[in-house]
Amino acid sequence: MNDIKLALLGSEGAGKSAVLVRFLTKRFIGEYASNANSLYRKRLSIKGRLLHLEVFDPCSQSGESKCILEEPVEWADGFIVVYNISDRTSFLNAQNILLTVTCDPGPDQDLCHARQVFEEEGCALAQEHRCHFQEVSAAEDYLEISNLFTKLIRHVMDHLKYRADLRRYSGSKSMAKLINNVFGKRRKSV
Repeated sequence: MNDIKLALLGSEGAGKSAVLVRFLTKRFIGEYASNANSLYRKRLSIKGRLLHLEVFDPCSQSGESKCILEEPVEWADGFIVVYNISDRTSFLNAQNILLTVTCDPGPDQDLCHARQVFEEEGCALAQEHRCHFQEVSAAEDYLEISNLFTKLIRHVMDHLKYRADLRRYSGSKSMAKLINNVFGKRRKSV
């Protein structure tokens, strides 16, 4: 079974926990105040492979800045940056996060009536950092949330496979050199 580690990043009140709970349970929780880091686990099957998914939802109400950014960046294989389209500050914080990590930004789309951040801005930010962009709403559409996580998980799986293939190729090449050095052609001594 493969282990995939994801982390949600974003400002306080951006909707990180709402997006995650929606993905894990298919239910929407409107008011969710987290004052502690949470690690959620789920088993799922993608591309015919059984996966053990761990998702880190860092607290955003702690006074420790480490709580929001440093821990998940060191730990996770992939990221989702969440911002609230009715809060320009949460978008600016998403921009600052993207300067540190490459990830998959997604806003809280159900607040269109109070929009301060336009979809084009989010898309431009994602393109600038070579990330996937998808505007989703935790309140309105489970399928969009599920697709967002599935795309990211597939991307992480492909990236981890690519890294493993590079290590395997590099390891075999080193082994071939070692074998050649030990058993290769030797000079005849006179």
